Amino acid sequence: MRSLVYILNSITFAACSTLLGRAYWRVRQRLLLWSALCFAGLAISNFLVFVDFVLLPTRDLYVLRLATAAVAMLLLMFGLIWEGE
Repeated sequence: MRSLVYILNSITFAACSTLLGRAYWRVRQRLLLWSALCFAGLAISNFLVFVDFVLLPTRDLYVLRLATAAVAMLLLMFGLIWEGE
């Protein structure tokens, strides 16, 4: 059951990223691009949670998961600051 939740969470973030990316290509507002990149990074981070806990339970991907999520959030913060000026 846990693995299903991890996969669905990753799929949800990937779908949000796709929808934000499509909206960016239509409207060309850069904040949508930064949001799409953030959600893509969070989807990768959630997929790494699935890999860490389900596929490779003997390996510790904690640092990689946190680094991926941190980079994703930094992309969004950069976009918010860049667009706010």
